[in-house]
Amino acid sequence: MQYENIVYECADGIATLTFNRPKALNALNAALLREFSQCLEVIDQDENVRVLILTGSGDKAFVAGADISELATLGPLDAKFFCQLGHDAIGKLQALSIPVIAAVNGFALGGGSEMALACDFIYASESAMFGLPEITLGIIPGFGGTQRLPRLVGKNMAKEMIFTGKMLSAAEALAIGMVNKVCKPEELMDAVRKTAKGIAAKGRVSLRAAKAVVNAGMDVDLATACRMEIDAFALCMASPDAKEGTTAFLEKRKPSFTAGLKG
Repeated sequence: MQYENIVYECADGIATLTFNRPKALNALNAALLREFSQCLEVIDQDENVRVLILTGSGDKAFVAGADISELATLGPLDAKFFCQLGHDAIGKLQALSIPVIAAVNGFALGGGSEMALACDFIYASESAMFGLPEITLGIIPGFGGTQRLPRLVGKNMAKEMIFTGKMLSAAEALAIGMVNKVCKPEELMDAVRKTAKGIAAKGRVSLRAAKAVVNAGMDVDLATACRMEIDAFALCMASPDAKEGTTAFLEKRKPSFTAGLKG
């Protein structure tokens, strides 16, 4: 499928989706969000994709936010539809059964931070900047930022960021737990791909089970979450990969996880 606002590539089980509006600092408009949503559906149906990397084209921005030139034309009802479009697309991203890594190579503001927050974790360039500056426009984050950010960094830190609209450097984002790793700009994609390659070598069933249990368990009480883990553990044991993994350990060799989702 050909896209105008994103670039999609996949090799060796690792997919890379690049936001590709460099002249607009990869800002999110309705057209990009629709293409992004369509691409996620393609990824979700492809069993060969084991890990997804998100990044932005150029060296200035991951996603600089929503496209203000489009946003400024919206009335209340149009704004609701646009907000829902963003929620639907980013919701699909978070719901992907495979691991997703954000490679934040520059500005990740507003919708950019919200997009990164829906990934499983974030690696950032030293030049990256994070923030939810919508308050400076007289609005609030509209693509999940008021909900995902406090769940990740805590309510008080999230309120400070949202109420002030201030931006954080990559180092500051690392310090509050928003980012997992900070890299030199020229080393970012190599670091992300190295981690993605290590993840892609793991079993399909166990990767998906681990992500599902961690995500679902965050929204329920501990006892219920532990029961989810028990069921997911048993499910993993039904996969040939479990046999391969335990046998490889006993034979002191590297495992080769080749089982599909159907066994």
